[in-house]
Amino acid sequence: MGADIPGIVRLKCSVKKYAWGTVGREESSVARLYAKNNGQEIDVDEPYAEFWMGTHESGPSYVVEANGGFSNGRKLKCCDSVGLKEWIQQNPSVLGDKVLQRWGPDLPFLLKVLSVAKALSIQAHPDKSLAAILHKRKPDVYKDANHKPEMALAITHFEALCGFVDLQELKSVVQNVPEIVEVVGTAAADQVSNMTKDVGEKKMKDILQSLFTKLMSVSKGVISEVLLKLISRLNRKCEAGELTSKEELVLRLEKQYPGDVGVIAAFLLNYVRLNPAEALYIDANEPHAYIHGECVECMATSDNVVRAGLTPKNRDVQTLCSMLTYKQGFPEIHYGIPSSNPYTVKYVPPFDEFEVDRCILPRETQTVFPALPGPSVFVVVSGEGAFLTFSKEVFVVIEGDVLFAPANTEIAVQTASASGLNLFRAGINSRFFE
Repeated sequence: MGADIPGIVRLKCSVKKYAWGTVGREESSVARLYAKNNGQEIDVDEPYAEFWMGTHESGPSYVVEANGGFSNGRKLKCCDSVGLKEWIQQNPSVLGDKVLQRWGPDLPFLLKVLSVAKALSIQAHPDKSLAAILHKRKPDVYKDANHKPEMALAITHFEALCGFVDLQELKSVVQNVPEIVEVVGTAAADQVSNMTKDVGEKKMKDILQSLFTKLMSVSKGVISEVLLKLISRLNRKCEAGELTSKEELVLRLEKQYPGDVGVIAAFLLNYVRLNPAEALYIDANEPHAYIHGECVECMATSDNVVRAGLTPKNRDVQTLCSMLTYKQGFPEIHYGIPSSNPYTVKYVPPFDEFEVDRCILPRETQTVFPALPGPSVFVVVSGEGAFLTFSKEVFVVIEGDVLFAPANTEIAVQTASASGLNLFRAGINSRFFE
């Protein structure tokens, strides 16, 4: 790189202390990473939910050290701080020409680490056209006009609800969960029971939409009564040792959100359990709810969430029920693609904005991240080592460090002699450049 071209920069990043997060302690990745990234002590009484790395105004990152970076023609020092979005606008070349032409002078993806102790809301993210409408209508609720396809990559064992169950399981639900029939009515339940695969995709989606909408729209009083019956029945089954895994989950959800319609709605959604290093891709307009565990999450730069259950936050049931695709079937689990080196696995979702690399380096080893035509964000989740560039920049890194690497930057990563290094890299989807 030339002397006036920005190089790698170190970032100070934001945290979200949502109520569903893990209360601060060393076992919480979000608490630990944020505290070390910001040089703070962990508050043992606060929930640490999400560690944000990107440019979204709801949780922006800041450039705090730049060996080769400049702001308004002035070289940054460790004590300086400028928003990453502002820094990119002042140095648009860091994005690469093709990224700049497609998305303008901003980072098109947002990287997060999540520590989930309590279920998140049943939710979906709008596509671009709906996001623009919602943002214009309620900018205080829907923060931007962008879509939010996302990927969850498990760090620990990770639980989620995602997408609607297939026809066979849906029929089993209306046959074996009488409380749902009590809410939606026998006519709606009979429609499901009488469905066959040759009824046609549109008809099947219409029936599922009608069932789901009736369930989610019922009054709190009715749901409270029905849930009392459901929980009483499931507790009897529990005593007999006859609970299914979904029924066990429903009992857990009811303890977290008593009287919430999302508890019974869980029967209609797939219960997904990821092992570490397994990933789930979630497109726009697909229902989901993270339940428990830790993950790295990457998405298009957006904070739009339409909620309808398992939450004390604002609900928009009508919008959620009308926007969903009503696709059925268990979601595909992704295991990543081996990289050119033995330490890195790449996850390439069907979204242009992002991909993620998972890299685990044993002690006293080194690997290279080749120069790419778009920017990258690295987060070190454990260990210590160093980043070295072709222009002789050297960044010593430890757990909690987050670095932004401009387009066309080759980076060698090496571990410290006494430690391995575990990190994740987010960047533009490699298929975008093909």
